[in-house]
Amino acid sequence: MNALAFLQSKRDGDAHDEASLRAFVHGVAHGEVPDYQVAAWLMAVCWHGLNEAETAVLTQAMADSGDHQDLSGLQHTIDKHSTGGVGDKTTLVLAPLLAEHGATVAKMSGRGLGHTGGTIDKLESYPGYRAELSDEAFMRQAREVGVVVTGQSKDFAPADGVLYALRDATATVREPSLIASSVMSKKLAGGARTLVLDVKVGRGAFMRTLDEARALGRMMRAIGDRAGREVRVVLSDMSQPLGRTIGNALEVREALDALDGGGPADLRELVLTLASAGLSAAGLNGERAALARSLDDGRARARFERWVTAQGGDPSHPDALALAPGEAVVEAPNDGQVAVLDALAVGRAVKLLGGGRTHKAQDIDRGVGVELHAKVGDAVARDAPLATLRHRDGRGLEEARRLVQGAFEIATHASPPPLVLEAPT
Repeated sequence: MNALAFLQSKRDGDAHDEASLRAFVHGVAHGEVPDYQVAAWLMAVCWHGLNEAETAVLTQAMADSGDHQDLSGLQHTIDKHSTGGVGDKTTLVLAPLLAEHGATVAKMSGRGLGHTGGTIDKLESYPGYRAELSDEAFMRQAREVGVVVTGQSKDFAPADGVLYALRDATATVREPSLIASSVMSKKLAGGARTLVLDVKVGRGAFMRTLDEARALGRMMRAIGDRAGREVRVVLSDMSQPLGRTIGNALEVREALDALDGGGPADLRELVLTLASAGLSAAGLNGERAALARSLDDGRARARFERWVTAQGGDPSHPDALALAPGEAVVEAPNDGQVAVLDALAVGRAVKLLGGGRTHKAQDIDRGVGVELHAKVGDAVARDAPLATLRHRDGRGLEEARRLVQGAFEIATHASPPPLVLEAPT
């Protein structure tokens, strides 16, 4: 390809044709286009954007740059993706609930990076949980259990890996068409026929405003439509953490509460919303009352335990979901109601405690984290506990405590924000 002409066309605001975009992605994946030219193109895209057709072609080309998962032999395959958040443990509750209602959830999930958590990290709070399975074992568990979740062992969308690293280094991460193509390229390669996308909105998310989130959701759904996938988009609030725990073992414990019919109301609401959307799109019964009964009567919990056990996790192990021994309490400075609870600050605090990573190979402490005793709209009294920090030997404690203290703002009156901002009807 003529890389210089390709760059010039986007610099001048022109649309790329399919052949040139595919040639560019091939060159990126195979190291044939130097980083400085890729970086220049990324910045030009930030200035001029990509239209719907360009975004769809870019996504498919990135998906085709690596492996594809063939799930065609499985019934009613549904995958869910969140655009990142703090305290987001929905997959742990959602996947067994979907399976209990006839769907197959066979997916590869990532690990946490930065202030956001990862599903695999949470599941590895169970000693023995195998995040890597052979293709044969992966498909067998999908058929027999209805749920299998592994790490990203396959080389899905390698071109996206190159682009993402450069986006991170060139301040081009938040461009919507690049986010949409990055997410959807891996989802198309993942093979599920139905996709439920939870687009987060607020301080703890990439999309800070509802308009930005709507635009991203429209882009991803258009990509799915062109690829013949059923895509449903839910917009949910991430101005404050989801649920009341942040940290791997803490979040699994909270997910188990939800699977026992309890847990935080916001987690339950989001799980039921996502499950209803996904099952309905897949042609299955998405009635919320039936879904709620599966949480309340223990069926979803039993499916979760079958899933974890099938992948080698030992729920009875004495170290299963073990928490760090140190506790430090953050107290309310005065009477009032919680008006702000900054999700980003809390996520960063957990990272400082050792529960997050700055690079993908970094070890983490699954027993540390933050437990929230109050959220937006809750009344608090002076010196009442706002949060408890679980730490190990004081690692990162003082800075984490400062962040959590600063995450709360107390006012004379405040109302909780709605959790589900928009959902399929």
